[in-house]
Amino acid sequence: MKPVHTTHLNALLLPLAGRTLMLPSAAVAEVIRYPDQPAPVGNAQGWLLGNIDWRGLSLPLLSFEALAGRSLPPPSGRIAVLNLTDERARIKFCALLLQGFPRPLQADEQLPRNNDEPLAALELCAVSLADGKTAIIPNMPALEQQLLAAGVL
Repeated sequence: MKPVHTTHLNALLLPLAGRTLMLPSAAVAEVIRYPDQPAPVGNAQGWLLGNIDWRGLSLPLLSFEALAGRSLPPPSGRIAVLNLTDERARIKFCALLLQGFPRPLQADEQLPRNNDEPLAALELCAVSLADGKTAIIPNMPALEQQLLAAGVL
């Protein structure tokens, strides 16, 4: 009998308020501490918490919860700097407010979907993890489109 070959995905679980996002590790450039005070942005949408300085770039700091139509969580101690792929963006990164420490995960590419989990805007699907918890796969192209439409990229 031939052994079954499965492909694994190196992912990060990003804790949010009441949710956990799962992104490929390559989508996260770095995890940094929350700054003392993000620089305010005039006429900012509620999900845009300000701009932060990262490696000489001014990045928009956003709340995924608020972007997805949920309530804005309080500031916490960590931020994930995400790599963006849309060629129209003038900057190729954004900062995402976290509610804890990211965890690495080596996941099978065939994670079972959790169809019982209600999804919000910008949430592509929910998957069941081996520990019985659920992770949300964000719709990153839609998120980037929303950021572009708002003029923050």
